[in-house]
Amino acid sequence: MDANMPVQTRLNKSSSSSLRISVPSGSSSAPDMIEYPTITPQQYFQRMCSVDQMDLQNAVDQMRILCTLYPQRVYKMAYYRKQTKNHWARDDPAFCFLQLVMIVASSIAYGLAFRVASFSAILGFVAKSVLVHWLGFGVIMASFGRLIANQHLMGAERSTSHVRQTVEWLYAFDIHCNAFVPLFVLLYGVQFFLLPLVLGTSLLSLGISNTLFAVAFGWYFYITHLGYRALPFLSNTEVFLFPIAAILVLYVFNFVGYPFGLGWNASRIIAYIYFES
Repeated sequence: MDANMPVQTRLNKSSSSSLRISVPSGSSSAPDMIEYPTITPQQYFQRMCSVDQMDLQNAVDQMRILCTLYPQRVYKMAYYRKQTKNHWARDDPAFCFLQLVMIVASSIAYGLAFRVASFSAILGFVAKSVLVHWLGFGVIMASFGRLIANQHLMGAERSTSHVRQTVEWLYAFDIHCNAFVPLFVLLYGVQFFLLPLVLGTSLLSLGISNTLFAVAFGWYFYITHLGYRALPFLSNTEVFLFPIAAILVLYVFNFVGYPFGLGWNASRIIAYIYFES
């Protein structure tokens, strides 16, 4: 480094170089695509075995924020992680751990409420709730969302000397976990206490049931949109709001079609699939 270079200029060059991946002198451009290092899914799930190392209180606080009118505040923490740990995804599995506990507890409660014949049948419903509703749905949404973001929503690079970032899979799964919180509250919590009402055959029952499902899934996709919008290298993230339009169409169609026998009560359909079929 030139000894005559001003001190401030040297500091700026030093700080900026720490944020970039160096390119060998024989190369004329930056690599085509480089991902920041992050925790692997295997390491992430292994940490779930160490409850004493989890920050459960912080996870509870984040869940409370997600159920308010300002869920985007949760994604500010992802930005801080990027600044301090160089990755967007959570490395503390406490959030997922709490979700698993709540899903297991609520699934057992539903099994008892519907008077499932055997304990093995309740365990089967618990397994479906965890492996299909939460994990399976989450893996699909995270993989699909990450694919769309990385292939179609990447913003133009400001300079070839900047590292090109991509959406981490674990961050995409974090987005699913965040979005699942209000969905859980409405469909596993609120709906449980309204079962005698939402399982009826009247228009009121249909309206309450379908409103719960519409708000739950609408909120899910809204928080999903916020998660991808929080990444500064993505653009046109409004595409993640498109499913809300389909939800609104189905919601209106059920009310319009009710007098003609075309209205479907979502709660009755789910109850029939899991507890009566």
